[in-house]
Amino acid sequence: MNTLNARVRFIDGLRGFSLAGIVLANMLAFQYGLFGQSEPQLFGISGADLAFHSFLSIAVVGSFMPIFAFMFGFGMIKLSESLQSKELRPKCHLARRFLLLLGIGMLHLTFLWEGDILAFYGVLGFFLLIFLNRKPKTLLVWATLLLAGAGLLGLPATNPSDPLTNMSTQMENYIIQSKDVYTNGSYSEIINFSSNVSPFGDDLSGMFVLLIILLAPLVTVPMFLLGMRAARIGTFNDLQSMKRTYSRRAAILIPIGLLLKGFSVLAPQYGAEGWFGIGLGSTLGGTLLALGYIYGSALLYVRISRSNLVRRFEAVGRLSLTNYLMQSVICTTIYYGYGLGLFGRVGVFLGAVIAIAVYSIQLWLSPLYLKKFRNGPVEYLLRIWTYLSWKGQPRTKKRKHQSLEDNVSGINGL
Repeated sequence: MNTLNARVRFIDGLRGFSLAGIVLANMLAFQYGLFGQSEPQLFGISGADLAFHSFLSIAVVGSFMPIFAFMFGFGMIKLSESLQSKELRPKCHLARRFLLLLGIGMLHLTFLWEGDILAFYGVLGFFLLIFLNRKPKTLLVWATLLLAGAGLLGLPATNPSDPLTNMSTQMENYIIQSKDVYTNGSYSEIINFSSNVSPFGDDLSGMFVLLIILLAPLVTVPMFLLGMRAARIGTFNDLQSMKRTYSRRAAILIPIGLLLKGFSVLAPQYGAEGWFGIGLGSTLGGTLLALGYIYGSALLYVRISRSNLVRRFEAVGRLSLTNYLMQSVICTTIYYGYGLGLFGRVGVFLGAVIAIAVYSIQLWLSPLYLKKFRNGPVEYLLRIWTYLSWKGQPRTKKRKHQSLEDNVSGINGL
């Protein structure tokens, strides 16, 4: 296998792998709500289910979405390089792509699920254009500074990144009310509740939005920048020769990430919620663990790249945007009142089984779909708008490696 094809397949496979973790993490939000997922006692979760909830919070939640962010930044650079080789304007094409991604995200957020991340990615994409032509060293310096800032945020005894710190009566009432609405409500009632009812009260809603605007770049932007840097310096250009590097980085980052997240999740359960550094798990641990997962995946991919399961992960990754949205469609139908109405009822472990079943269906269907079509429906729409071409291809004669380079971009999905 040539190095370019290996890189393309690995990037696709990594996106597919991240979707497995994302649906597992999102299962908690689908079943308990964005704010209820952090308050298991309000849903009667205890015993083995509580232990499994803690496991997911440490090993999965907040550590797979950053992989998508990394791939997003990686894809920006690869698509930009591909466009430049065709004598096209990268920023113009990327800006159109981000605009449509924002539109898709707003529709997803408004009419389907409140946990959307596509709109955020679309907005942040415009900001990342500032770094598009920066040197790898500049990207690393900014990523390091932002990571350090995120780490400082997690040091105080009260975690500022956790909206449920010192949960108010308003928040508790909101979560309890959400149980009834999401379990028994119609589609219109659920959409109205998620769009108009504030978990903080009218006075605090604006403050929460402002807090998110200020804190989100510190916690999320580093992964975008590190992905851009990885594309610039060719971190995944030759997987075989980089095995030792991947191994060292994974061996350092995974344990550190797990320790930081484990401390943040478990310490409050033993009455130590006021300890110094309690927020490091959410502000820094998730990012470090995600990086460890990326390098660990690269190391594993070198060894099992020819397996049938890996090829299925690659297929899921090639359809990442379509599969991400389909996860929302399927899971909201399972848990919300206009579907099966299982919100808050099946428990954490069985919920994880359902999430794995949903992902398994995507593992089965994605390769079958790609036997007949080159792109997923949402990916194809994104390509049409990006290139302003019904064929979803750039209007240039220089197409020699167009298909391969566009697949590697990663941004075709997210």
